[in-house]
Amino acid sequence: MNNVVKKEKMGYWSMILLGINGIIGSGIFLLPNQAAKLIGSASIFVLLFDALLVISIALCFAQAATYFDRDGGPYLYAKDAFGDFVGFEVGFVTWAIRIIAEATMAVAFTTALVGTFPALNQPIIRDSIISIMVIGLALMNIAGVRVSTVVNNVISVSKLVPLVLFVAIGIFFIKGSNFTPLFPGGSYKSGSFGQAAVVMFYAFTGFEGLVVAAGDMKNAKRNLPKAVATVMTVVALFYILIQVVSTGILGNALASTDTPIQTAFAKITGGFGNALVAAGTLLSTGGLLVASSFITPRSGVALAENHMMPQLLAKRNRVNSPYIAIIVSATITLLIAYSGTFGYLAQISAVSRFAQYIPTCLAVIVFAKTKTKDKSSTFHLPLGPVIPAVAILVSIWLLVQVQVSQLVIGLGALLVAVPFYFLTYTYRQHGKA
Repeated sequence: MNNVVKKEKMGYWSMILLGINGIIGSGIFLLPNQAAKLIGSASIFVLLFDALLVISIALCFAQAATYFDRDGGPYLYAKDAFGDFVGFEVGFVTWAIRIIAEATMAVAFTTALVGTFPALNQPIIRDSIISIMVIGLALMNIAGVRVSTVVNNVISVSKLVPLVLFVAIGIFFIKGSNFTPLFPGGSYKSGSFGQAAVVMFYAFTGFEGLVVAAGDMKNAKRNLPKAVATVMTVVALFYILIQVVSTGILGNALASTDTPIQTAFAKITGGFGNALVAAGTLLSTGGLLVASSFITPRSGVALAENHMMPQLLAKRNRVNSPYIAIIVSATITLLIAYSGTFGYLAQISAVSRFAQYIPTCLAVIVFAKTKTKDKSSTFHLPLGPVIPAVAILVSIWLLVQVQVSQLVIGLGALLVAVPFYFLTYTYRQHGKA
């Protein structure tokens, strides 16, 4: 008798919900004002631009996924297309991306809290809140306290309900006059479109998690490409609606608030809207931070277990918590969180993702020449190499728009990875890893 219980796999609609839940987060609650500050009402077109870029990248991910039916995502694609070194780089940077994202979420939570309680708006208080959260969560994880499914459910409901209500109610309070002038001061400032595009790109990140989990999905080769395309289209339309409603309600005032959705909803519904969005922002951002504090150090553990980092990183305590990885992750998270505002860190977080996105788009071009198309797959990327080529060129153009310091922090892990690659390679050769 076979006692092995098969793990239940996700169906198509579960994949859709997973993808939407993985993308919609603190970005859309707190970033509409950042884009408005840079480029005014034209921020709506920035979102459309970002949506088209992200859909192009997502289509490349979807195409790459048709060649594999196991977990791995960008690391798997890069390793298969370009060899061990590039695969190592992309795999290594995954941990860095999670650390940067966690730091960004910590600052996002503090920004939302200060926006709700202005008396807390002092540098020392903001840094203290960040420290208490990051260190507290690290200690919780070292003690072996696990994130429950209740937290994930709270995250999903708390962020979607306020946003859906905001769009459904706010659309009736839009004023056409609030969309003029199109640009701040009535004229376009050179470089502002690119900067705004990088800022808002952060709100779209996270879709790659859907691809990484391919091994847990039913008929991944057939369903995953459709799910990725569907998720990105739905999210893009939703974001554009949110930006339109925010601009239509607040006009130029959108650029001067740190809590744009909260301020806009409060203007039309009073205290109810203010409290609802404030609670939604804090619960969803805080919940995501809790989940991230659990997942992030385990990305480092995975690197150690795959001989991509020193084995010390995988060391566990008596309650089976990877305490070394937790301490290292929390320390770096704090240093990054102290370095800038939410808008600044959102750009760094967005920049770091391109270390996965660009290699995946390049891999699709390589796979078109080196792999046989799977006839069982219902998805085939149209226009040959055009979509990945455009995605790569536009991605590089976006990277040129950011500050050098943001590039260094966002992509610095690629350089840090080099000595670790050769170090662990030597260990493997001598049977010490």
